[in-house]
Amino acid sequence: MFMLKKAQIRFSLALLLLAASQLANAQESPGLGIPATAEQIAGWDISISPEGENLPAGSGSVEQGSSVYMTHCIACHGAEGEGTTNDRLVGGHDSLASGSAVKTVGSYWPYATTLFDYIRRAMPYQLPGSLNNDEVYALTAFLLYLNEIVDEDAVMNASSLPQVEMPNRDNFVWEWTE
Repeated sequence: MFMLKKAQIRFSLALLLLAASQLANAQESPGLGIPATAEQIAGWDISISPEGENLPAGSGSVEQGSSVYMTHCIACHGAEGEGTTNDRLVGGHDSLASGSAVKTVGSYWPYATTLFDYIRRAMPYQLPGSLNNDEVYALTAFLLYLNEIVDEDAVMNASSLPQVEMPNRDNFVWEWTE
C-alpha cells in the first residue's frame, strides 16, 4: 500500500499551488516581447468603416490610378483587370445569381471604402502597405472606373469615396459593432 508522509503531501500541495500560480500568470501574458505603446497601436488601427469613418487625407484621380495600376498591379491582375496570376478585378456584372458567379470589385464588393481599405492594407502583394494614401485613392478610382461605377473624370477622396454606390451594395447586411 502506498502511503504519503505529511511532508510529502505539503510539498506536493506547494508544487501544485506554484504551478497554478504560474498558469494564471501565463494566461495573462505569454511573457514574449514587450507591450505595444499607444502610438504603435494607433499606427496599425487603420480600419475604414463602410461610411468612410477614418479615411485619411489625400485624393486620387482615375488617370493617376491608371499609372499606379500599370506600375504595381498589371503583372498580377492583367492590363484591364481581367486577372492573370491573381484574381480578376473587373467584370462579372449580374453573374452572382447564376451558377457561375464571378466575384469582382464591380460585381461583388458592397462598399467602395472596403476596396480602399483592402488595397491600403494588402497591396501590392509583394510589398503590402507601401502605397501612399494618394496612390490608394487613385488606384481605387481607377478600379471603380474599370468596373463602370464612376466616370473617367472621377476623383476619390475622404468625401467622395463613401458616396460611391456599389452595384451589389443592397445584397449585404452590414452590422457595425464596437
